[in-house]
Amino acid sequence: MKIKRILKWSASVIFAGLVFVTFVAYWMSSNDCDHRPTPTHPMNTITHCEYGGPEVLKVEQVEKPIPNDNQVLVRVRAASVNPLDLTIKGPLLLRPLFGLRKPKETRLGVDYAGVVEAVGKNVTNFRAGDEVFGGKTGAFAEYICVLADRAVVLKPANITFEQAAAVPVAAITALQGLRDKGRIRAGQKVLINGASGGVGTFAVQIAKSLGTEVTGVCSTRNVDLVRSIGADHVIDYTKEDFTRSEQRYDLIYDLVGNHSFSERRGILNPNGICVMAGLGGAGWHEGFASRLLGELNGYLRSRFTSQKFIAYIAQFNKADMSILADLMQSGKVRPVIDRTFKFSETADALRYLETGHARGKVVVAVQ
Repeated sequence: MKIKRILKWSASVIFAGLVFVTFVAYWMSSNDCDHRPTPTHPMNTITHCEYGGPEVLKVEQVEKPIPNDNQVLVRVRAASVNPLDLTIKGPLLLRPLFGLRKPKETRLGVDYAGVVEAVGKNVTNFRAGDEVFGGKTGAFAEYICVLADRAVVLKPANITFEQAAAVPVAAITALQGLRDKGRIRAGQKVLINGASGGVGTFAVQIAKSLGTEVTGVCSTRNVDLVRSIGADHVIDYTKEDFTRSEQRYDLIYDLVGNHSFSERRGILNPNGICVMAGLGGAGWHEGFASRLLGELNGYLRSRFTSQKFIAYIAQFNKADMSILADLMQSGKVRPVIDRTFKFSETADALRYLETGHARGKVVVAVQ
């Protein structure tokens, strides 16, 4: 009995401690919004000091950054929005990472394209005037400092700044998912579910450039678009369920997650791979949780089958950014842009992305 009482009191103390620590962490979590100094060399940037919808975004002046010895200073010409930007709403599951009460990181955006304005003394691969694109947190700003040896490369001359800004997150997600997780090879039959979205339009083109037979799945209004970017076959999901087809695929690249493990397994070849790259729409939409559980179920159950269901998180690196630049330079990949918004309309760009009906990418013209 004495041991039980000790365990009971110990559990109570631990629980109370956790509650206290969480409470303190909640109220201490803050950001620098209330005590930013007046900038000496101001630049405009998009910030969000509180959690909420796109309405919490505002244009604010902050100090223009100065590159260190290993950085380049880029004057941003265009940026693009991604579902990750919708974490401004502060989903409860992610708040331990982003800040319990207020967002730790108040700057927004990752994808950018622009012109190098200055370089650090150790930088030899870029010079002032170079047109570049890449990925870096805080891209919705007039200027951004980035490490020269990271995810920044020269922009191909045959694409615009808006097109280049549409590339980084979406295209690198498609490339790494197909190549590294899907083990794509020439001659394979590949199905892309969600072929008309930001990642999907890149996936169709990259898969086609690698010599595969591509089938894209999309809605009626996007059939012509998906066919125009290289899909050999297009399935209108409003008229046909691709999981009921007699066709079998070597690789399914699934950006929607709206079919069960068994349904997708039924159209995979014996050693086929299903790469689970998304849950449809943008942000925390209706059905998000059930689809997430469904993908987890698929991942676990495929551990016991010859067909594999794989999830992943894409990682920026210079080598893959260079591959994407080469694909665009050669004309094998061209970014699809749905709409372009002004810098002051960044909140509207996020609202449009949130509808889940964007075709290709949504871009913000910064300058």
